[in-house]
Parts: sequence; structure tokens; C-alpha cells
Amino acid sequence: MVESPRRAAVRGPTLIRLLARLADAQVAPGAPPLSDRLSQWIEWTQSLALSSALDGAAPVPGFGAPTPVDAEERECARVRQAMAAAIASDRAFAAAPAPSHAPARSAAAREDVSDFAFFRQRYLVLQQTMEAGAGRLRERLRDRLTLMSPELSKLAAMDAVMERALARRERGLLAAAPTLLARRFERLRADAQAQADARGETAAAETWLEPFRRDMHEALLAELDLRLQPSQGLLAALRARAPD
Repeated sequence: MVESPRRAAVRGPTLIRLLARLADAQVAPGAPPLSDRLSQWIEWTQSLALSSALDGAAPVPGFGAPTPVDAEERECARVRQAMAAAIASDRAFAAAPAPSHAPARSAAAREDVSDFAFFRQRYLVLQQTMEAGAGRLRERLRDRLTLMSPELSKLAAMDAVMERALARRERGLLAAAPTLLARRFERLRADAQAQADARGETAAAETWLEPFRRDMHEALLAELDLRLQPSQGLLAALRARAPD
């Protein structure tokens, strides 16, 4: 008996593994090392800026002052909680429309949820929200590091250069997430329609939209954690050098 070949396990961040599973995407097993990728992504002008950051930055007023880490930890938790709440409360995850005899219908109920264009637009809006929130938090933590020590000031400068250097590439890669989710959307809708056709019925959106909404919500939370990873690294550096 011939066994069907198994798909290679997808490695990497949770977001990549999740999208590969939902979209049934094939991922190249032999991905080049990160150092090779970075050499292709960073332009020569950005390399010069990175070299300057490695040489060290001049101290700023208040240099060497103790920085309360508890406040930064609370801010990191607050930002994540706020963005997770923004995702959960988005109208892409609104409840099913009220019955037609109801006196009024919400804005979410008037959306054409049977078309993926609606969900794509909501995903892009939430991506912008996450990008802005994660960027502000990252900048705040860099400001704190700059006040701590020469080494941490250099780390903050390097992180600022890397953020600018990789922003366009990151934005382009994360823009592929809605495209992969579209495959999941179409597959769930087609499966529901096929089952309804077999019974001689009309497919009800509620039977397949809720599983899709759960998948989309899970993907957005995974992307949120991915976007917050640089801030978590800066916070760890801050915590390691904070006074006892």
C-alpha cells in the first residue's frame, strides 16, 4: 500500500505556521539563513546608518538615571491588551445579523460578509492599528534604554536603524496574510455550499463564517505577538540592566 507523502512541518513564528495550515500553503523546506536574508533586505545606505549606530551614540541629558522598569512592563501589557481588545471588538467579528423583522440593523449587519473583500478591508485596518501601536511602544522603550548606559543606548540606536531598514519588507510580507486567509474563506464557503447542494438546500453563511472568524481572530493575535517581539526584546534588555 502506497502512502501519500506527508507535508513537511512548517517552522517559524506562530503566525507563519498558522497561516500555512489555514491556507494549506506549501513552504520551501530549505529557507536561507536569516543573515543571508538581511544582507538582501538592507540597502547600503542603511548599512552605513547601522555602522554609525554600532560606533555608539552621544549621551543625552539625564544619561545614567535609573529607569523604573515596572512602569514599562505595565505599559507593554496595557498596549497588548488594548490592541487585543480592538481586534476582538472589530465589526469583522460582530454577531450574526438580527432577524429581518427586527426594527433596526447594525452597521455590521449591513456588511456583505459573504464577500471576502469586507474581511480583507477589516484585516488591513487592524494591521494599521497594530503597526502604529507597536511602533509607539518600541520608540518609548528605546527612549528609556537611551538613558540607561552606553551599551543600551547603542542597542536603542541599532534597533531604530533596523526598524527603518526592515519596515518596508515587513509591511510587504505581512500584507500576504489576508491573501492566505482568503483561501481559507473560499474553501469553507465552497465546502458549505457543496454540503447544502447535496441536501438540496441553500448554504447558510452562519455555518461557515464563524469558523472563519475564529481563524482570522487567531491570525490577528499571532500577528500582534509577532509585531510586539522587538519591544519584548527591548524590555528584556531594560529589565536586565535595571537597578535592584
